[in-house]
Amino acid sequence: MMEIETLKLAKALIAQPSVTPDDHGCQPLLMSRLSALGFNIETMRFGETDNFYARWGNQGPLICFAGHTDVVPAGDESRWNSPPFTPTEREGKLFGRGAADMKSSVAAFVTACERLLLQQPDLPLRLAMLITSDEEGDGHDGTKRVVETLKQRGELIDYCIVGEPTAVDTLGDMIKNGRRGSLSGTLRVHGRQGHVAYPHMAANPVHLAAAALAELTAMHWDNGNTYFPPTGFQISNINAGTGATNVIPGELTVQFNFRFSTESSAENLRQRVHTILDKHNLHYDLDWTLSGQPFLTTAGRLTDVAQKAIKSVCGVDAELSTTGGTSDGRFIKDIARELIELGPVNATIHQIDECVDITALAQLSAIYENMLQQLAWPDASLHK
Repeated sequence: MMEIETLKLAKALIAQPSVTPDDHGCQPLLMSRLSALGFNIETMRFGETDNFYARWGNQGPLICFAGHTDVVPAGDESRWNSPPFTPTEREGKLFGRGAADMKSSVAAFVTACERLLLQQPDLPLRLAMLITSDEEGDGHDGTKRVVETLKQRGELIDYCIVGEPTAVDTLGDMIKNGRRGSLSGTLRVHGRQGHVAYPHMAANPVHLAAAALAELTAMHWDNGNTYFPPTGFQISNINAGTGATNVIPGELTVQFNFRFSTESSAENLRQRVHTILDKHNLHYDLDWTLSGQPFLTTAGRLTDVAQKAIKSVCGVDAELSTTGGTSDGRFIKDIARELIELGPVNATIHQIDECVDITALAQLSAIYENMLQQLAWPDASLHK
C-alpha cells in the first residue's frame, strides 16, 4: 500500500509540466490531500510564484517538510526515451522530469503524513509543509518570501526536512546537514582598444588582469572545518575582444564564483578580492551577487533521528555532508533550529531521462514516517 500510494502521487505530480515557476496544478493536488488530513492551508502567491504553507496540530515541536513542485525545462524532448511529462515505469525505475528533483520526495512527504496521522490522530507533534514553485528559477518569490512572512509573524520551526535529492549511490547514503555559501562576481577590467600592431597606443585589459587573476586562482582562502571543505574560487567565464584578431580589446569581463565555508564571510571575501585587484592597479568595476550564506546543523537530535531511520529502513549508514550546490535550506535556516536535506539519489537530476528507483519511493516515505515517530516518542517502535 505504501509503495502504491507514493508511486501514484509521484506519477500524478510528474505528469504536470510544472516548468519553473509554473506550478501547473501540482499544489492544488497536494493541498487537497493535506486538507483531508486536517491541515490548515495558507496559500502565498508572490509575483508569478505559487507557494503554500500548511499546518497541523497544536502541541509539541514543529516539524516542517519543505520542497518544490517546479522543475527545470526538459530540453530536447526527442532525446528522451519516454516523454518527460509522461511518468513511465521501466526497468524498476520511474522516469520523468522531476522524478528525482524533487516530486518523489514531495509525494513521500504527503504519504508519510497520511499513514501516520490516520494511525495516530493524537500525534504529539505539530506538522508543517512548505511548498514552492520557484526553487529552480531565480527564487525571489518562492521559499525566501514565505520565510520572510513567517519570520515577520514570529513563527519558528524546530526541525525542518528538505526533500532535495542527496543520495549518491543508494537511498540514504548521504544526508546534507549544511551547504556552502555562494558568492558570485562580475569583474570588468577597463583598458584601451587599439590595433595589435601598435600596442604602445593601447592598453590590453587581458594582459593587465592576468597577474591578478593568477593570484586569485592560486589564493588559499581558508582551511574549511570538520563539516566544510575549504572555500573554493572558480572562474566560470572570460570574455574580451571584438572577434577580430587584429584588435586589442578595450574591456575584459570575468565571471567567477566562491563556494565558501563558515570559516569565511562574504564581506571578508569581497575585501580580499578588491585588495588583490587594487594591488595590481587595475581600472575596474566589480558587481557582487550573494546567492546564499553558508548554513550548518551540527550533529544532534535531527541528524541522529535521520540516521537511525535510514538504518532501520534501508540498512545503510548515512554520511553527513555539506557538499553540492545551494538549496532553499539557506532561507529556511533563518527560522529553523535544526535543518537537514534528505532525498533520493541525485545521479540523474536535470538530465535527459531523469529517474528514481521505484523501490526508493516507499523507502523514502517510510524514512520520513520513522523520523516523525522518533521525534514524537522516545521509543518509536511502540507506535509502529
